[in-house]
Amino acid sequence: MRDRDRKPKFHRSEGAAKGADKRPERRREAGPRPPWRGREGAADDTIILYGWHTVTAALANPTRRIRKLLLTENAARRLTEEAIDTRVTPEIVRPGLIDQRLGPDAVHQGLLAEADPLASPDIDTLAEAGIVLVLDQITDPHNVGAIMRSAAAFAVKAIVTTARHSPEATGVLAKSASGALELVPLVTVQNLARALTEMNERGFMTVGLDSEGDENLGAVTLREPLALVLGAEGKGLRQLTRETCSTVARLDMPGEIKSLNVSNAAVLALYIGASKLGLMG
Repeated sequence: MRDRDRKPKFHRSEGAAKGADKRPERRREAGPRPPWRGREGAADDTIILYGWHTVTAALANPTRRIRKLLLTENAARRLTEEAIDTRVTPEIVRPGLIDQRLGPDAVHQGLLAEADPLASPDIDTLAEAGIVLVLDQITDPHNVGAIMRSAAAFAVKAIVTTARHSPEATGVLAKSASGALELVPLVTVQNLARALTEMNERGFMTVGLDSEGDENLGAVTLREPLALVLGAEGKGLRQLTRETCSTVARLDMPGEIKSLNVSNAAVLALYIGASKLGLMG
């Protein structure tokens, strides 16, 4: 719980006081990356969060451990004005120092946090109510981040994804999710078909979304708990994933373009599912 009466304490880094070091930080050698981790100049088990909504949501999450917080003077002033507890003593830096860490195209708004990853719940702890999203090897961090943001808007209970062939919950994904990382649990599994089988056994209705589905999703009788399974753009659902789903449905479009970006398809499927289950009101 945030103490709104508590004022953030700021620490000005030497780079901010005397001019930021222009040399880019050295990165570790590339190698196999653990799932849902970040490496933007940080330790292997540290993730990088940047941008106003992403960082302030992390600060508001008591289960998120913040290791380090870099702020520009403007960002620090805004945090103080909005009485947001930084939880750790920030370093006040020039915007260029954050640019060096993230690259010139990152819209960081003067905030960068190094944090611990959030724990991944076990598949058998999923709530047997509402809607769960299952992602079958969707690797684009912008898409996954947008899906997470939509999932938070529709009160999705969790997102299930594979430990491999999934983007890290850091950096671009976290920025695209706009704070949803702190709101929707991420469940990582080693074998998606096995996880879907377990969900079927626990009473989930597992609906795979595929252009070759038997029925339009809007015509399918849905029930809770509902798992909507989305595949990667182009490839779609893998064969074993399709075979393991209890139902395979399609999203019919009335216009000339019959397919949607996977993040847009997720929004439409969530709206249909939430409406049919009476979860919108």
